[in-house]
Amino acid sequence: MASFDLSEDYQVLSDTVREFADEVVAPVSAKHDEEHSFPYEVVSQMADMGLFGLPFPEEFGGMGGDYFALALALEQLGRVDQSVAITLEAGVSLGAMPIHRFGNAAQKEEWLPLLASGKALAGFGLTEPEAGSDAGGTKTTAKLGGGEWVINGNKEFITNSGTDITKLVTVTAVTGQDERPDGSIKKEISTILVPTNTPGFKAEKAYNKVGWNASDTHPLTLDNVHVPEANLLGTRGRGYANFLSILDEGRIAIAALAVGAAQGCVDQSVKYAKERSAFGQNIGKYQAIAFKIARMEARAHTARLAYYDAAARMLAGKPFKTQAAIAKMVAGEAAMDNARDATQVFGGYGFINEFTVARHYRDSKILEVGEGTTEVQLMLIARELGL
Repeated sequence: MASFDLSEDYQVLSDTVREFADEVVAPVSAKHDEEHSFPYEVVSQMADMGLFGLPFPEEFGGMGGDYFALALALEQLGRVDQSVAITLEAGVSLGAMPIHRFGNAAQKEEWLPLLASGKALAGFGLTEPEAGSDAGGTKTTAKLGGGEWVINGNKEFITNSGTDITKLVTVTAVTGQDERPDGSIKKEISTILVPTNTPGFKAEKAYNKVGWNASDTHPLTLDNVHVPEANLLGTRGRGYANFLSILDEGRIAIAALAVGAAQGCVDQSVKYAKERSAFGQNIGKYQAIAFKIARMEARAHTARLAYYDAAARMLAGKPFKTQAAIAKMVAGEAAMDNARDATQVFGGYGFINEFTVARHYRDSKILEVGEGTTEVQLMLIARELGL
């Protein structure tokens, strides 16, 4: 039977990132959350550690690791600060990974070393005002002429799109359309690399979010943006399909982040329950509290096994779409449920933003929405069952 024990290399990585999260990330999390400020100093240290290059080949400046290594790092960061974790997740799995998976030699040579170094970030421009779960509803257009793409449209909720170190956003755009026999229109959707210093590209004012306050998120405007024809990423017309495959992988990464959040709530609750006294003894001695925390641990453990399994299937070259959907759904719900229960364990202190569990309570809801809602995951699972 398969064992889920980590190998020595994976364990060392996990322990190293855990120590970094506890000693470097956690002490400044409340400050950045309150100020809605991007943690440049933390991101710089993550870059120096090679975290942004974990799954990329050494020839492109990466660490020569794999996607599971990235997931382990995200889990440890997610325990203490989801904003920092999503900055890494989006920078790697959404920003750099499309270039690694679908870029040509010239595109990889130009962009991967920079992005793998963590000295620059890239965004993933898929969502639009009327195209979220229904990404096929893309309205942004890219017209080819004179050796250039001219792009017009708007994108919404794009992570890492407006920082001082953001250099690139990959966008989906309609590059053509065909009329089907029944008279309906089939859109040809492609992906195009857009450097952020291109005239006409603008990251609008950052959102005022419920959570993930230290994560950079903007709507984007593309107004007659001209980029070279060579900036097409992958095969023309395959942009939608390629981005869906990126999202399948990304769901493993988000699941790992969510497991970290769920485990962080457990760890904080255990610590608090051993310290907080009520009616003459520590509250952890009361079965109502002990059982609540026990259920939290069971959720985190189950969700961890789910993303381990999805990652193992992915790395083995086996189908993993359904397992990734399960992992993402189970882990997102575990994070939200554990955040709610941890807030109850902490009582009034759980409602104070300087406490980690309070931030998890605000942060975790997006884990049931971003990179595919819970409903989308259920749809994918049901489809696999033939329903």
